[in-house]
Amino acid sequence: MKLEESVANDTASMFTSGFLADVYNEKPIGSLGVDRIVTRFPPEPNGFRHLGHSKAIAINFGFAEHHGGDCYLRYDDTNPAKEEEKYFMAIADIIQWLGFKPAKITHSSDYFDALYELAEDLINRDGAYVCHCSTMRDGKYGSQEALLRMKQDLESDNPQMWDLTAYRVIAPCKSDTKDQPASDLEGVTHSLCTTEFETARTSYNWLCDKLGVYRPMQREYGRLNLSDTVLSKRKIMDLISNGYVRDWDDPRLYTLIALRRRGVPPGAILSFVNGLGVSKAPSTIAVQKFEQSVRQYLEVTVPRLMVILDPVPVIIENLPEEYLEMSHLVPFTRTVYIDRSDFRETPSKDFFRLTLGTSVGLLKVPFPITATSFEKDSSSGLVTSIHARYDKPKDGTKFKKPKTYIHWISDCPSLNSPIKVTVRTYNPLFTCNNPDTHPDGFLSVINPHSEEIFPDAMIDIGLHEIIRRAPWPKTKSEVTSTEDSEVLPEFIRFQGMRVAYFCLDRDSSADSVVLNRLVSLEEDAKK
Repeated sequence: MKLEESVANDTASMFTSGFLADVYNEKPIGSLGVDRIVTRFPPEPNGFRHLGHSKAIAINFGFAEHHGGDCYLRYDDTNPAKEEEKYFMAIADIIQWLGFKPAKITHSSDYFDALYELAEDLINRDGAYVCHCSTMRDGKYGSQEALLRMKQDLESDNPQMWDLTAYRVIAPCKSDTKDQPASDLEGVTHSLCTTEFETARTSYNWLCDKLGVYRPMQREYGRLNLSDTVLSKRKIMDLISNGYVRDWDDPRLYTLIALRRRGVPPGAILSFVNGLGVSKAPSTIAVQKFEQSVRQYLEVTVPRLMVILDPVPVIIENLPEEYLEMSHLVPFTRTVYIDRSDFRETPSKDFFRLTLGTSVGLLKVPFPITATSFEKDSSSGLVTSIHARYDKPKDGTKFKKPKTYIHWISDCPSLNSPIKVTVRTYNPLFTCNNPDTHPDGFLSVINPHSEEIFPDAMIDIGLHEIIRRAPWPKTKSEVTSTEDSEVLPEFIRFQGMRVAYFCLDRDSSADSVVLNRLVSLEEDAKK
């Protein structure tokens, strides 16, 4: 099965069984008196979406798509004081990035005149009472000086029936009208929203019935929350203003634009949401579970390269100075680089990599090497070079297979190897699991090592071919996204063998490569 087919099947399963299948089967398309399912995703354009919002996007767009219908992107632009054009654009962009296309893009403000007429009709039907409705519309009242309330049931046990506000004056106002509706009337077949709107369903149905308009089927599902991080706009703004992160797209955050920059594929996010399932129960998921889902997705979808974060040269003294052997387009030369963590000065029983007098295999190289000596910097105490022997049998006899293999990169200037890169690795932003509820405040538990930078890292020359053949993964949505435009850095993803998954960062240039560590490998690379 092709990758895009397996991903499509994976992300469609939440519509074929369980809660969302039951929602559809409760009133299938034939029983609704319409010929097409219509849903909506109604974000407020007052901030950047985070990972929790991906569930709402996947449910509303996916539900309509699965049943051959349409989903509208409807901006709930009813609070002009908090709205900015950049948020409108970011929301549309992130929906497209996730692989969805709105059938129509609308705004609540598009319907203000129609809603106002319905408000007057509600008064005429004895369904609302008003303080100077006409003068409110004409702008003769200041903020909160005039309200239109629905005439509901003050004796009801449901607070959503206690004469809710239908219109209020907000000043100053930047929208097309001078008064903002407090709730919407939406021409959709299925209104799928989170459970905090469950009690509002009663008042919404009451309003539709009172006005004699079509009543969409509203059903509620549990919100997706994350532990180990913060998602609120106010707290992220505090992180930015205090210099703990650079901006809303800092890869240590869990906004969708941050995850995109970090390199998380949209298909991995949809697969994660689908794997959680959908029910009325809210879910708080550990960040580690999300990362495990991303790791599983990448394992079968991206190519592999050798990356060294902290290089130290190994001189293989029994090879000629100009020795060059090619295997899988990777040159093997007399001098290679290995990661400093793969060498110890003295052997130990629990360390199976390179030490004096012991052998280790080099990935893709036919025979192992044995360390014979090393040099150290007298001031820092760091090993500066290692000398080794290539253990190729001279008489063709069998060699003893080493216990482990390590990755390496050749020193081959004629082939421009190695490629020098800067690597940014990301660790948890906080030192506790629930920074939101920490008694000393979330800023008191910032991890000072949440970002580590390796300015002298290296990568093998296979990077050029991976860039040429991008995007990775080759899912339908990512290939489509790059058909008529430049392949953006976040589309260039790969596994650094024994290290982590990486992607190019947008700070890269023609002569400077910057990598983000997307997620670590599942296996322990230290053994």
